[in-house]
Amino acid sequence: MTKARVVSLSELGSAEVIKLIDKELPPPGKGEIQLRQTAIGFNFIDVYQRSGVYPLDLPTGLGHEAVGVVEALGEGVTNFKVGDRVMYMNAGIGAYASARNVAADKLVPVPSNVSDEVAAAVFFKAMTAQYLIQKTYKVKAGDIVLVHAAAGGVGQILAGWAKALGAFVVGTVGSQAKVAVAKEAGCDAVVDYSKPNWVEEVIKATGGKKANVVYDSVAKDTFLGSLDCVAPFGTLALFGGASGPAPEIQPEILNKKGCLFLTRPSVFPHNSTPALLQENAKAVFEAIAKGYIKVQIGAKFPLEQAADAHRAAESRKVAGAIVMIP
Repeated sequence: MTKARVVSLSELGSAEVIKLIDKELPPPGKGEIQLRQTAIGFNFIDVYQRSGVYPLDLPTGLGHEAVGVVEALGEGVTNFKVGDRVMYMNAGIGAYASARNVAADKLVPVPSNVSDEVAAAVFFKAMTAQYLIQKTYKVKAGDIVLVHAAAGGVGQILAGWAKALGAFVVGTVGSQAKVAVAKEAGCDAVVDYSKPNWVEEVIKATGGKKANVVYDSVAKDTFLGSLDCVAPFGTLALFGGASGPAPEIQPEILNKKGCLFLTRPSVFPHNSTPALLQENAKAVFEAIAKGYIKVQIGAKFPLEQAADAHRAAESRKVAGAIVMIP
């Protein structure tokens, strides 16, 4: 048996509910790999799940992604060997741990040119950006792209990636304090969507043109305005709800506003098979190697301070990704 330190929640609520316990980890089962985890990624969905916004069955762990070293192989595992550096982002809740058994078909190899901390900081967010920018709407040179929450983790990656592909990128942020972050990420223009005339400011920033694609993770506060920012036959990709659920609309409005395409995608269906996961991960690591994805780690916390990591994220004071070290 391997001893592991694991975050366990017996109730949902504020960061104080996060408790670290010692756990005996059995040998990996059939088709599993045992990992010694070296870096754990933080995503804001962790806060939503911990607080009960997205309720989890109790007791529960936390976390979706981590990087680690293969320590042991279960029966039937042939695609990895002991000592390999691997990571995952969809192996079930429980990434906040020092060691873990994970299904081998949920793992991808980490290239030697990407550090553990960088991989943990960016993978889940980059896999989200990847399907949005390569599959939901394939961004190309000359496109106008609108990215909401452009100072956020996914928003920064979307902005930089789209800019690297030759698009004109307009980002929105929720406050003036985040304008500089969005510009640094790659936005050609940045608009504060907390202001009532933000739609007019977006169209003004493009010289009067609307966007070929709008990437909206804010929803409630931006969705109706987003519809007014999409060019005829353009795409509105609603992929999150940071401000709450988007208001309901009648489908006819899509016709009246220019025969628009509206979709509500998410990352897990896009990586629902081992083959898709490997293909998309390869695209992400290629984008990192080309410099399309720039990684800024804003804060590091030991796993024992996972609650502090959550408080830091909720305070909105950290610019860049948060990583936890077991």
